[in-house]
Amino acid sequence: MDKMKKPVTTIDEYIESFPIDVQDMLQTLRRTIKNSAPKAVEAISYQIPTFKLHGNLVHFAAYKNHIGFYPTSSPIKVFAKELTPYKTSKGAIQFPIGEPLPLALVRKIVRFRVKESTEKAKRKIK
Repeated sequence: MDKMKKPVTTIDEYIESFPIDVQDMLQTLRRTIKNSAPKAVEAISYQIPTFKLHGNLVHFAAYKNHIGFYPTSSPIKVFAKELTPYKTSKGAIQFPIGEPLPLALVRKIVRFRVKESTEKAKRKIK
């Protein structure tokens, strides 16, 4: 993102700032997350698209060569075998631009995060 631009305030603004092919990938990822976590709320956090449910659920962002998906560190460990085709770090996954997004895997990760986040919130209440 160009540091001279004014900060975005919505996911739509964020997505519209990219080329059409990247916009399509981002919208597909957004829909997949939204369908997998229907109670999550969209926001911009850290200047990137974020879904919140009892706190930050997942984030995503576009870069020159990849889409970054940030589901926190636990899903990276839990889904390590399925993530072997992708570059990962402690809390991030890189999906190459121009390649199909692994939507079934994204759904599984988001559902895992919904369950994890909901259980954590319940423990706080007790």
